[in-house]
Amino acid sequence: MLKRFCCLFLTVMLVSPPALANLAETLKKIKPSVVGIGVFTPTGRPQNDLRGTGFVIGNGQYVVTNFHVLPAELDKSLKQSIVVFSGSGKNPQTLRAKVVARSEYYDLAVLKTDGPALPAMTLAGERYQSEGSYVAFTGFPIGAVLGLYPVTHRGIIASITPSVVPVVDAGQLNVKMLKRMRDPYLVYQLDATAYPGNSGSALYDIESGEVIGIINKVFVQQTKEAVISNPSGITYAIPVRHLRDLLARHNIAF
Repeated sequence: MLKRFCCLFLTVMLVSPPALANLAETLKKIKPSVVGIGVFTPTGRPQNDLRGTGFVIGNGQYVVTNFHVLPAELDKSLKQSIVVFSGSGKNPQTLRAKVVARSEYYDLAVLKTDGPALPAMTLAGERYQSEGSYVAFTGFPIGAVLGLYPVTHRGIIASITPSVVPVVDAGQLNVKMLKRMRDPYLVYQLDATAYPGNSGSALYDIESGEVIGIINKVFVQQTKEAVISNPSGITYAIPVRHLRDLLARHNIAF
């Protein structure tokens, strides 16, 4: 019995690398930089519509998220505005923001807030993170329902793969997908599960807390409605090199 217990203990130690033990400390450092992205409608009920996640960079006034998290347009008659939610719980700080850089192709957007500087995350370098690296992301899965309470998921980089996700049949193809098939860029495929609301979350190194990518989509097995009840467990993230390029083109210091 003692021998069997020792073998089991050794197995547990082997699958619990030191990197994972550092996640709690890394979280303390990066959580103040995790924000919600939404739309504020003064006459709305509710007034705030949480659409996704973002993270603070640079001088503390710039926020990164996904292009698809932004509204297609704001209703001027309702005096709508893009806002950043800082903090957690029922009474976060609400900061008005404007879009200062965007890339639909790489699904990235950069906002600038009009409020005080927030704690910023550090971007990793341009090189790709190695497959098998332990990573995590923190955001607001199903935040429109569960509220502004940050949730962390962890996993590994399972693969570095072209951005095109295979479709079941030709009927699912569209012009945008066909264009991307001709010139795909590489993205991180993760073995961690993201949910609606996680879009725009920073993918970061567990030990250093440096941003290595931006969560932007999950592989859908059946229908969009089944993403929550039957998740595929396959999530994709845009490498940070594309964010660095976008920031450099718009002279945004990071």
